[in-house]
Amino acid sequence: KKHNGRLKWFMIYTFAFILAFVGSVVVKMTYTPSWSKNYMVQWSEKVGTIHKDIAYGTEESNKFDLYLPSNTTKNSYGLVVYLHAGGFATGDKKDDKEMLQWLASKGYVAAGINYTLRNENNPKASVYTQSLEIKKSIPKVIEIAKELGYNIDKMALSGGSAGHTLAMIYAYRDGKEAPVPVTMLFGAVGPSSFYNEDWSNYGLNKDDEETRKAAADLFGVMAGKTIEPEILGTNKYDEEIKDISALLWIDENTVPSLLAYGKFDKVQPFEASKRLNKRLENYNVPHDYLVFEHSGHGLQNDSKMMKLYYEKIEDYLEKYLPTEE
Repeated sequence: KKHNGRLKWFMIYTFAFILAFVGSVVVKMTYTPSWSKNYMVQWSEKVGTIHKDIAYGTEESNKFDLYLPSNTTKNSYGLVVYLHAGGFATGDKKDDKEMLQWLASKGYVAAGINYTLRNENNPKASVYTQSLEIKKSIPKVIEIAKELGYNIDKMALSGGSAGHTLAMIYAYRDGKEAPVPVTMLFGAVGPSSFYNEDWSNYGLNKDDEETRKAAADLFGVMAGKTIEPEILGTNKYDEEIKDISALLWIDENTVPSLLAYGKFDKVQPFEASKRLNKRLENYNVPHDYLVFEHSGHGLQNDSKMMKLYYEKIEDYLEKYLPTEE
């Protein structure tokens, strides 16, 4: 009975988690406010060029798109990597073409990168394996950009939801090993930590044996390893989950970060984002933590805050990844 109960909750929580993420719409508005035209581009050769489906690995999904600005006269360029949403189980780099086009129009080399999604064809894929694929892709992105005449000397990471999580992991965990300096991060509604007491949106904050087992199973799926429920809340658990927990990599050297979260998010836990903000504060990391007071995962109910978020993106890019030196 205990085994069947554990399996039942494992299936329920895993399915609910993936379904919620797959069904989410990240940083999408239900209408188009007048200010948004400033972040839309009528793409043409005068703006830039696109190179699609460049391979960086052997897996079918190991491909990226490069959006290159039309100005080819500079000695070096900043790279912005924007990773797609989709609950680690769906989504594609093409979903973010508007953002990538806008970034290229600002003078950046922009890259959208696909990674192996967790589904019935790839049951062993996890947040951890996806993070390793992103890490593998970055040197290739920079290499191909250079071959095309764009020498990269610095970079930023970004993304929405699952993509935001992977961007944070790279910027905070792998940034020191990046081929060029990582100077900033921006993104929205990505899970950054996996403490069951924060995950009340899935009922995982209950302190009973069955729920703790369900939490350990779900977080184990994401980490790609077996996690025993007995270690939840211990230093050993932090060690086990650290590979996918951006929160646990934050220190005094963490890059400036712009973060956006919805107060009524039912997909990723809002409480975890508060924990993220607190840790950044404790290490005096330059950052902005924007709370969308009336929104859920899609950040759809706070147009003024969305406008501020986009303005902050521009501010961060100008300050930490300037196109003109």
